[in-house]
Formats: sequence, C-alpha cells, structure tokens
Amino acid sequence: MRRSLLALASGAFILGAAEFVMMGILPQAAAATHVSIPVAGHYISSYAFGVCAGTIMLICGRRVPPRNLIIAFMAIAVVGNLGSALSTGQVMLLISRFVSGLPHGAFFGTATLVARTVAPRGKEARSVSMMVTGQTVANMLGVPAGTLLAETMSWRYAFGLLAAWAAMTIVLTIAWIPMIPPIKDVGIKGQFAFLRHPGPWFVIVAVFGGNAGLFCWWSYVSPWLQNIGGWSSALVPMLMVLAGAGMVCGGIAGGRLTDRWVPGGTASLSQFIGVVGLLAVFFIPGSRPETAVLTFIIAFSMFFNSAPQQLLMVQAGAGGGELIAGAAVQVAYNFGNAMGSVVGGAALTATAMNYHSIGLAGTPFTAAAGILLAVYSYKYERRRSALERLEKIEV
Repeated sequence: MRRSLLALASGAFILGAAEFVMMGILPQAAAATHVSIPVAGHYISSYAFGVCAGTIMLICGRRVPPRNLIIAFMAIAVVGNLGSALSTGQVMLLISRFVSGLPHGAFFGTATLVARTVAPRGKEARSVSMMVTGQTVANMLGVPAGTLLAETMSWRYAFGLLAAWAAMTIVLTIAWIPMIPPIKDVGIKGQFAFLRHPGPWFVIVAVFGGNAGLFCWWSYVSPWLQNIGGWSSALVPMLMVLAGAGMVCGGIAGGRLTDRWVPGGTASLSQFIGVVGLLAVFFIPGSRPETAVLTFIIAFSMFFNSAPQQLLMVQAGAGGGELIAGAAVQVAYNFGNAMGSVVGGAALTATAMNYHSIGLAGTPFTAAAGILLAVYSYKYERRRSALERLEKIEV
C-alpha cells in the first residue's frame, strides 16, 4: 500500500507543480514569448481549461484498469510539460499548457479510487490524504524550486524537470501500483447517474464556493504579503514554503480526522477555518508575524478539506460513476480558482488596491461552502455509525 501511495503521490506532485509553477515564473515566460504580463496570465487559464476538458477522457476510460489510466495520464503530462519547455511562442505555450492540464482532474478521480481500494478498512481517508500530499508538497517545494530555476537558469528547466519526473512516475506506477479491475461499466449515462441526487451537488457547489473565497486571497498573496505584511519580494518565496507546509499539514490532518469522524463534517470545519482566516485578513492591521501566521492558517484550511471532499464524491459515485465523481471535485476546484481571482481583482480595483479588501470579498463564498457542507453532514451523516460510514453513502 505504501509503495502504491508513493507512486500516486508522485503523480499528484507533477500535476500540482505544473498547475502552480507558472505563477512563479510568469515574468520570464512572458518575456520569452514576447507578451505582456496580463496576456501571459492566459498561460495559467489554459491549464485550468485543460483540467475541465480532460474529465471527458474518463467517459472512454471506464473499461480501462485504473493503473493503465494513471500511466496514460502521466504520458500526457510528459508531452504537455516537454512542449512547454520547448515552446517558441505564445500559441505553442498556450497549447502545451492546455495539454498539461488535461490529465489533472482525471488523475485525481482515478487516484482517489486506487488509494481508497488499497487502503486498510477504516483508513480510506488517510490513504487519500497521503496521495493528495504530493500536490501539497509541490506547493511547498516544487513551486519555489521552479521559481528559483527561472531566476538563476531558465524557466524552461522547470517544465523540463516536470516532464522527466512524469516519465519516472510511469515507471513507479508500473512497478508499485497493483492491477485493480476497472469500475463497473454502466454506460456513458450511468457514469453521471450520481448527479440525479442532491448530495453530490452540495459537495460540488461547496468546493467551487470554498475555493472561490480562498483564491480571492491566494491569487494576490504575494502583493498582500509585501503591502500589508511589509515583507520584501526576496523573502516572499520563504513565505510560499510556509504556505506549502500549511497545505501539507492540513491535508494530513484532514485525512486523519475524516477517518475518526465524518467527511462532510470535516470538510465543513475546514471551510469555517478559512472564513476565520479571511476575516482576519480584513480586520487585522498587518505585520510580519501576523501575515506569516495567517498564511499558514489559510493554506492549512485550503487542503484540510481535500481528502474528505474527494472521498465523499467517490463514495457518491459508487456503482460506476466513481471516476467522474472524483474528477468533478477538481473541475469545481479550478472553476473556483478562476472565480476567486476575478472577484479578488474586482475588490482591489473598487478599493483603490486596499489589500485588506480581498479577505472580505472572499468570506461570503467560503462561509456559504461551510454552511452547505454542514447541511450535507446533517442530512446524510448525522446518524451514521463508524462502520456504516465505510459503506456507500446513499445520496
């Protein structure tokens, strides 16, 4: 089981780093492709569009063993990141970033199923959280390392390294992940049957709203740290490592609490931790210690809900829709990211670049997510015993 989770975490690392590394190397990529910084922002958006489009692959992959799907996703990651490293212009980089994003949601849906399957009874959420840890470690180490490569050598090396890592992950997958049978083939329509019930929609909308709120802050965390916290730009990468540490701790803690409690309740608690952090961003005047602590706390909340939300959706899709249900979390996550960036930017524009405003702008979204998940937990988890929660959650 540990080797299987290590291989899955390696894949999660690739996709987590590929998604966020562009934020750290954007100026260099913009200069190399001869576009402005705002136009270069499309390199981030194209990855998100790839995430949403890539979920369609799972419709055709319902008859394929999950291990083979993981191998295919990593092969696409090799192509996309290698294309990004070799891009000679804006169009090629946009296409390569889109290709890089294609396996993202599909991978996490499939990897959640594998992690849950290989886990001992009663430790499913912990197993999923260990897989997700790869993504959080990417934020803690991979993104700062990519930024450093861009500043000292070339931004292209960051993508070249990710392509090589994806190739290595293919080898690990073949060697360490067991051959699990494909999910039950219920046809194309049957894969989406779980969406006929209200429960999954509670989770999907909560994922979207929660991330929209938190990304009002996270999208502008670097200038917030400098303008409100008084940190120099040279020290911001250190704070990004601190944020990554918060994500790692949050992901592990969320998995452990879920196994002892209920997924919906754990995810709801996570969102309300985020609400507290966002309100503090608005109300606290700001200093180096305060902004450092808030960076850790909000980053902690961002991934505290990752394992329970993934697990909830895979359980909801049981009977043939597990892969689509698991991928739906990542689709909602990325739509929330995009919305948060827009709302946070609008708040800054409306308040003449007052960086306290991004906390207040994000609070209603994240609070609504916490309430939705609390209602979900009350409706579907309130009277379930620990043993009952290990079976399919009927939603």
